[in-house]
Amino acid sequence: MRILFYSTRPYEEPFLQAMESSLHVFSLKTASLSVETASLASGYDAVSIFTSDDASAPVLDILHANGVRFIAIRATGFDNVDIVHANRLGISVANVPHYSPESIAEHAIALLLALNRKLVSANRQVHRYDFTLDTLVGSVLYGKTAGVIGTGRTGRAAVRILHGFGCKLLANDLYPDAAFGDKYEVQYTDLTTLIQSSDIITLHAPLNAQTKYLINGTTIGQMKRGVQLVNTSRGGLVNTDDLIEYLLDGHIGAYGMDVYEKEKGIFFHDLSQQPPDDPNLKILLSLPNVLITPHQAFATREALQTIVRIMMENINAWASGEPAPHMLHVAP
Repeated sequence: MRILFYSTRPYEEPFLQAMESSLHVFSLKTASLSVETASLASGYDAVSIFTSDDASAPVLDILHANGVRFIAIRATGFDNVDIVHANRLGISVANVPHYSPESIAEHAIALLLALNRKLVSANRQVHRYDFTLDTLVGSVLYGKTAGVIGTGRTGRAAVRILHGFGCKLLANDLYPDAAFGDKYEVQYTDLTTLIQSSDIITLHAPLNAQTKYLINGTTIGQMKRGVQLVNTSRGGLVNTDDLIEYLLDGHIGAYGMDVYEKEKGIFFHDLSQQPPDDPNLKILLSLPNVLITPHQAFATREALQTIVRIMMENINAWASGEPAPHMLHVAP
């Protein structure tokens, strides 16, 4: 099978090359999939895409016209793919439903700890040979109420870590797991109760019509003043305009973000010579109680190895004429 990989980056190339075999021909492109680049896939059986790629209906039409019949997503999320339209065209789509939930959960807690103990400020300060502590007083996680929104694999990994820190745990999920809750002393509750009661809130929900802007002016206004908020899930869960308003007035004490609702075209790119014209991002970068990482929570050796392995399981199944094990639809 001939496979064109869009949006490949140096950090993942060794893992992709390690999986190449005589059964497949790989072509790695740094270009993102879009209307302008979809024709690059002419003559390929499949494309592999990332979360930053555009697989909307117009792009899918071009891929289909150029002979592409399979799309292998190198990620869990697929809100950038028009699955319904792909189904109409007969393009099979598969994702990597899980790879390393611990990678993302540990990153979320790393953001939380760094903010809580002011590690970035401390690092900058000591590099100026300023060893005073006046601006570096933090607080412990032990005994704090932590709210986990979404207890899929990543949310559960976050629960396990926070339980180890001695937090009182609240969780909200469409499908509460009583046995899991009992094991880690988690109280499943409604979203309003979680938001009103938590000192810390970490987001691990998918992005869909129901969760878009889950964190907005109304929900933030119900949070405790000084709440610490972390988002390593999807940028669109948070209304950035409302977030900034409540950061500036001190209602949100700290915000750790690995995802951003307008990250497309920004994250995964070196824009140091031409910074993006994004007023909200500039404000967030200027605030000392905001810590931003560039969608790197998944970027561990363990996660990258698993992503490539599961992606190849999907591709190998298609090459054998079988449905992929992680199909997002079944082609007619």
